[in-house]
Amino acid sequence: MVGSSLRFIWDNKRLLVGLVLFLFLCLLAIFEPLLVKWMLGDVSPMTTGTFDIYLGPSTKHWLGTERFGRDVLAILLVGLRYSLEIGLLAGVLATAVGIVVGFIAGFEGGRVDATLRSLTAMILVIPTFPILVTLSAYIKGLNVVTMALMLALFSWPFSALTIRSQVLSLRERGYVDLARVSGLSNMAIIFQEILPNLLPYLGVGLAISTVGAILAEVGLELIGLGPGNVATLGLMINWAIGWGAMSLNKWHLIAAPAGVLVLLFFALNLMNIGLEEAFNPRLKGTTGQ
Repeated sequence: MVGSSLRFIWDNKRLLVGLVLFLFLCLLAIFEPLLVKWMLGDVSPMTTGTFDIYLGPSTKHWLGTERFGRDVLAILLVGLRYSLEIGLLAGVLATAVGIVVGFIAGFEGGRVDATLRSLTAMILVIPTFPILVTLSAYIKGLNVVTMALMLALFSWPFSALTIRSQVLSLRERGYVDLARVSGLSNMAIIFQEILPNLLPYLGVGLAISTVGAILAEVGLELIGLGPGNVATLGLMINWAIGWGAMSLNKWHLIAAPAGVLVLLFFALNLMNIGLEEAFNPRLKGTTGQ
């Protein structure tokens, strides 16, 4: 099982590159405390006045320093960690809700399907960003968990629709009919027969939900409405714009967080494209794989 999975990833170059890049960024976030301690010692990366202000990139400060004399690379690692925490937590929660809604709607059908499909369509057509702005402005003590919950609340419909369409197809397969005749319960059929065949689509849904959550978090941070008690990549860009970094020719203050965001989105989209090409015959034919 493990060998076949590794062979599948190795043969799918887009998935392989995206997965390696994403794991690299995750490792940077996981080992952020150790890396920051190696760079700064016992000094907190958020402590002001640690170094001279607005230093350019050098061997001592790879990405320079900012307005308050803090090392940009150290803050970048902190921002990457919190942005990933928000994105992944929101993505996992949204995918979990999508799994529940999609499986129930697709497997039960009838009025249950119609009701859940109407609810999903209603969430899809609602302009979510203005609602997120309003909620962020009025929720007191916004932190990583509450931000992730708020983003997940509006990012589950895509996963639900994708999973529902696949369940509608799979529930008519012969092995599902055989499982029914064998006396398996609906839950047993879902978890033993249908769910294993949907793992690639769950991966696609998770990647899309995570990207959407990080984009929404960055958008909220740019207008100053994200969690104010933690540094994120979006908040770093907000700081740089507020300081007039480009007019001061301090391009590294914006380029650093923006570049990490681009790498993160690139990795997740490569993983998404790789999974779709591997499990969608029509895409596989058009890409020549």
